[in-house]
Amino acid sequence: MFRKILIANRGEIACRVMRTARRLGIRPVAVYSEADAGALHVATADEAYPIGPAPAADSYLRGERVIEAARSAGAEAVHPGYGFLAENADFAEACAKAGLVFIGPPPAAIRAMGSKSEAKALMHKAKVPLVPGYHEADQNLEVLTLAAEQIGYPLLIKASAGGGGKGMRVVENGKGFAAALQAARREAKAAFGDDRVLLEKYLARPRHVEIQVFADGQGNCVHLFERDCSIQRRHQKVLEEAPAPGLAGATRHAMGEAAVAAARAIGYVGAGTVEFLLDEDGGGQAFFFMEMNTRLQVEHAVTEMITGLDLVEWQLRVAAGEALPFAQDDLAIDGHAIEARLYAEDPVAGFLPATGTLRRLRLPTGDAHVRVDTGVREGDAVGVHYDPMIAKLIVWDEDRAAAVRRLAAALDATEILGLSSNVEFLRATAGHPAFAAAELDTRFIERHEADLIGEPAPVPDRILVLATLGVVLDRRREAGVEADGTSDRWSPWLTAQGWRLNGEAREVIAFRDGEIEREIVVRYGRGGRLGLEADGWSASAVGELSADGHLSVDLDGMRCSAGFVRHGLAVSVIARQPGVAGGTHHLMLVDPVAAAEDEAPTARLSAPMPGRIVAVLVDAGTSVDKGQPLLVLEAMKMEHTVAAPAAGTVTGVPYAVGDQVEEGVELIGFDAS
Repeated sequence: MFRKILIANRGEIACRVMRTARRLGIRPVAVYSEADAGALHVATADEAYPIGPAPAADSYLRGERVIEAARSAGAEAVHPGYGFLAENADFAEACAKAGLVFIGPPPAAIRAMGSKSEAKALMHKAKVPLVPGYHEADQNLEVLTLAAEQIGYPLLIKASAGGGGKGMRVVENGKGFAAALQAARREAKAAFGDDRVLLEKYLARPRHVEIQVFADGQGNCVHLFERDCSIQRRHQKVLEEAPAPGLAGATRHAMGEAAVAAARAIGYVGAGTVEFLLDEDGGGQAFFFMEMNTRLQVEHAVTEMITGLDLVEWQLRVAAGEALPFAQDDLAIDGHAIEARLYAEDPVAGFLPATGTLRRLRLPTGDAHVRVDTGVREGDAVGVHYDPMIAKLIVWDEDRAAAVRRLAAALDATEILGLSSNVEFLRATAGHPAFAAAELDTRFIERHEADLIGEPAPVPDRILVLATLGVVLDRRREAGVEADGTSDRWSPWLTAQGWRLNGEAREVIAFRDGEIEREIVVRYGRGGRLGLEADGWSASAVGELSADGHLSVDLDGMRCSAGFVRHGLAVSVIARQPGVAGGTHHLMLVDPVAAAEDEAPTARLSAPMPGRIVAVLVDAGTSVDKGQPLLVLEAMKMEHTVAAPAAGTVTGVPYAVGDQVEEGVELIGFDAS
C-alpha cells in the first residue's frame, strides 16, 4: 500500500479522499490555487503545495504543476478525484512517466470513453443497447441538420468530450436547431476544449439509472448495483438514490451485466460508472447506454451506504496492485440511501450559481443514518471559479420511505445564510408527494416546478418580528462592543435601547421585502421587551442573540428560535418551528439616505455574477420583444442568456465577445417601450 498520495483536487472530494487515506495510514498531500489558500482541504492535508492563480485553467488543470508538487512531496500516487484532470488521459500518462501511480483507469480506457461518439461505437460492438442517434465524426452543419431531421424531434445535442450537463441542449423543433447547436458547441469548447457533439433521440420521460462498476488488474470485474439520478436541473444531478425504486430484478441483472461488459470491452481498471437511460413507456423497462464516466462519481456515497463498502479504499487497493476483495456473488444491497447536493445557487433565477460568504452554516450531525461530505466551513467564500457545491447530505434507512423521512429531517437541520442556496428547493422536493411515490424521471423538476419553486411571497408577519428583534439585538451587541472601547461605557447614546432625550423610546425600522417596503414601529419597554406594530398587527417580544447567530425569542408567550444573520443591509432569518412560518427568508434594511438619493431608479440589465461575454446578439438601436435573447454570459463553465425584460429598444452595447465583466455591471443599455 502507498505511504503518501497527492490529491489533485479541491473541496469536498479532496476532503473525502483524505478521510479514507488517513484511516489506511496513508499521508495525504493537497494542492491549492491562490483562491484556496485558506480552504478546508488545505487545512486537512499533511502537506499542501500552491499550483497557481484562481482560474482552474491556471492551477487545477495544470497537470505539470500537480506532478511537480507530487514529486516535491515524495508522493507515490495521485488521486484525481472527479472533475479537473480526473478523465484526462494525457495527465494519466504524464503521471506514469514521472514514476507516479495514477489512481484511476488506464489512459486507453479513458480515451475510449472520453469521446461519447467513439464510446457508442464501442458499445454497439459490445452489444450494449444504444439510444437512436448520430455518433459520427463528421461535424458539418448540413450533415448534423440532416441527421437531426432523420432522428426526429425532440432531440438532444450533447458534447462528445464531457458531461455534467455542459454542452447539452434539448431541441424541440428544426427552427431552433442551428442556434442550439452553436450554443452547445461554444459551451463544450469552454468546458472541455472540444466542440464536437452527438445527437440523440430525446425520450419523453426517461429515468437516469447508472451502474457502479469496479475492476482490478487481475481481470476481475463486478458491479455494485445501481443508482437512480433522475432528479436533475440544467441536466445536472441534484438528488440521487440507491437502489433505483421499482427496478425489476431482471432489469437490474441485465443492466449490471451490460455495464460489466462495457468495462471489459475497454480493459477497464478501477472505479467507473456506466450511465443508462431507462424508458418505462409502454409498461416495460428498456434501457439504453448513455455514457461511461471513468472516475469516481459525486454520488458514490449512496452506493457505499447500501453496500457498507468504502469505494475510495477499493480505488487505493486496486491502484496498489491488489485484487478486488469480493466477487459478484458476495455483494448485496442493504437498505436504501438518498443523497442531496447542497449548492450555492438561486432556484428562483433558473438555478443561477451564487457567490458569497457562508455567514452561517449548520449541517446535521453524522451518525449511522446520516452522513455529511463537505469541503467548506462557516466563514468560507463560494467564488466564481469553481463548482458551487456546499455539501452533500447522504441518508440511509431500511427502506425508501424511512430514508425519505431521514432526508427531510436532515434538510430541516441544515442552515445556510450569507448567499442563495437550494436548501428550500430540496426540502420542497423531498416533501413532494410525487417524490414520495417514486414517480421519477429526468423532467421531474420541470413538471413540478410550480410546487418546488413557486412565486416569491411576502415574508410572514412573524418572520418580520424575528427579523426586527434580530436587528435590534445585533445593534445592541455592536453598541456594547463600541461602549467597551470608550471612556464612558454607560453613555445613553451607546445603549441602542431607543433612548431619546425628552422623547418616547421608539423608532421605525423599514425592510425591503421583494418590491415592497414594510415598516415596523418598535417601542422599547422594560427588561429588554419590545412592542412591535405594523399593518394592523402588534406583538410583544423579548429575546437573546448569541454570537453565532442563534436567536431565542419569547413572542407573546410562545418560545421559539431561529437563525439570524445581518451583513450590511442584508438580513436573513431561518425558522423551523411550527407556527413560525418555517424556511429561509431574506430582507433588506432600508437605508433612508440611499433611498432619498435613489427616488427615481432605472431598470438595468446587470451581470448576475462575474463572467465572460461569449455572444452579443443585438446592436444599439435594435428593437426587441419581451424575452428575446440579447447577450450570453459564461460563468462557472455554464452559459446564462440575458433576455429583454419587456418589449423595447437597445440603447447601448458596452461589451464585446471575450470581455470579462464583474457582477452588477450594466451589460446592455435598454429602454422599455
